[in-house]
Amino acid sequence: MTESLKHDEIEIRVRYGETDQMGVVYHGNYAQYFEIGRVEWLRKFGVSYKEMEESGIMLPVISLSVKFKKSARYDDVIKVKTQLVKIPSATIEFDYEILNDKNEILATGNTSLVFIDINRNRPTRCPQYILDKLQN
Repeated sequence: MTESLKHDEIEIRVRYGETDQMGVVYHGNYAQYFEIGRVEWLRKFGVSYKEMEESGIMLPVISLSVKFKKSARYDDVIKVKTQLVKIPSATIEFDYEILNDKNEILATGNTSLVFIDINRNRPTRCPQYILDKLQN
């Protein structure tokens, strides 16, 4: 897997409903920003959550961590950088950076997700078609 295939970036404008009364992004919304980054990262490689679930695989989060550095505010355009940590096995792990328009780091984070066989409700290995897409 080449370095260029391991990361992706997406820009998001902070919506009013994502902030508190001070106009600062509520801390719980960072998990949603990570999800947006992760879903778009997968889509970049031709993998959609919808198709994965239709094929019998779920991908629930099993761990989430966030470190806050600065506040994001209403109407800011933030950049979510998503990077695959290693080749997936039964789990897949991502690191994140959220930056403002001055390229200052607002938050960093990490998620681990597990591939679950929907029919057996048990962990399973990463589907081969995903590994193949990551190798191209």
